[in-house]
Amino acid sequence: MYDPVQLRTFLTVAQTLSFTQAAGRLGVRQSTVSQHVRRLEEATGRPLFARDTHSVALTEDGEALLGFARTILEAHERAAAFFTGTRLRGRLRFGASEDFVLTRLPEILEGFRHEHPEVDLELSVELSGVLHERLEEGRLDLVLAKRRGPGDERGRLVWRDRMVWIGAEGLRLDPERPVPLIVFPPPGITRARALEVLEGDGRSWRIACTSGSLSGLVAAARAGLGVMAHTRGLIPPGLVRVGGLPELGPVEFALLLGSRPTPAAEALAAAVLAGGDRLSRPA
Repeated sequence: MYDPVQLRTFLTVAQTLSFTQAAGRLGVRQSTVSQHVRRLEEATGRPLFARDTHSVALTEDGEALLGFARTILEAHERAAAFFTGTRLRGRLRFGASEDFVLTRLPEILEGFRHEHPEVDLELSVELSGVLHERLEEGRLDLVLAKRRGPGDERGRLVWRDRMVWIGAEGLRLDPERPVPLIVFPPPGITRARALEVLEGDGRSWRIACTSGSLSGLVAAARAGLGVMAHTRGLIPPGLVRVGGLPELGPVEFALLLGSRPTPAAEALAAAVLAGGDRLSRPA
């Protein structure tokens, strides 16, 4: 009833919220993406996306199909691997941004390890800027990290969102005083964006807390020490959006393979892309 190719297209559109971006990732025409979604909607008898000329959003039925689509595709891939007799082996060095520590990325990695028990998976959790450097130095095989900024189209887009200012509930900023910032150390991409935006708006700032750990930043923010820039869909519990500051703009997370991609790296990349919608949800 549900074609795996159409389901994969559906998941890609759900992750990117763009028919154009989905077509680019899948290497097909936008008309093909539209056709796959239309056929799925005919098969389910329900609209899966609410879309107009400016935006794409999942409907309630589209949200429901996400889980079914993942289950069907995972079963399909397990069957294909079993009957082709392919077994992946070797070392796989995977780096993930700290943004995903509290999401359902561990579920994706657990499923990958179950499917490929002979792959020695090594996980590094670091700042996106650090991960980019390590990948370029050949010290990682696959990276899931923020893109460096506008114009950076490297890798495979996994998820797009917006960055917002967050802080403790009830925090009030004095417009006459420098903005107290809670930031990662250099080369943090979020840090660079926050400073660039404030300086572009003519706002003075001061560093209230620096930590290489997301948990350290969150603790400082909960204590009311200042504000931090963060992905809108991943706001930690106990923190809320803070207004009165300039817009931070969009953020994109992408998968980047090393210069010599291995079959294991390609397989994990496919697993992350298939389950990309889980990355915008807390564990």
